[in-house]
Amino acid sequence: MNSDPGVMEHFPAPLSAAESDALIERIEAEFDARGHGLWAIELADEGELAGFAGLSLVDMDVPFAPAIEVGWRLARRHWGGGIATEAAGAALVFGFDELAVSEIVSFTAVANGRSRAVMERLGMRHDPAADFAHPELESDHALSAHVLYRIDRPGWRRAGGSGR
Repeated sequence: MNSDPGVMEHFPAPLSAAESDALIERIEAEFDARGHGLWAIELADEGELAGFAGLSLVDMDVPFAPAIEVGWRLARRHWGGGIATEAAGAALVFGFDELAVSEIVSFTAVANGRSRAVMERLGMRHDPAADFAHPELESDHALSAHVLYRIDRPGWRRAGGSGR
């Protein structure tokens, strides 16, 4: 999944096997440190790994950090079936009900319409005043410009408490 150029279209580059392994190690370290992170999404019917979704700490140099981010990544064959929205919605339930956070954010490259649509289905709202240049990319990089979406506990409850 991480080596698929289509899946990684809105990231600087596909990941090598070693980079993908390092990502898994960082995800596991976040679980160890914080008790939450990005969950593997396994399809119950097939036992197949479809991707991941969950919550992570935003600790990069951006004005809205520190923050809790909801994020996801799916293998291309699982796009369009509602899996990302369902899994990210479960992460919002966990964040608001179990972790009692007051706000959850999500962000992506401006051109990533698929992820922006998921954010909107979750009840998240674009905060144009908080859009930013990704600090880990050169300012002239095609993916530098990012949009920020937010949802707070009252907004989440208005959205149905599950993002739907």
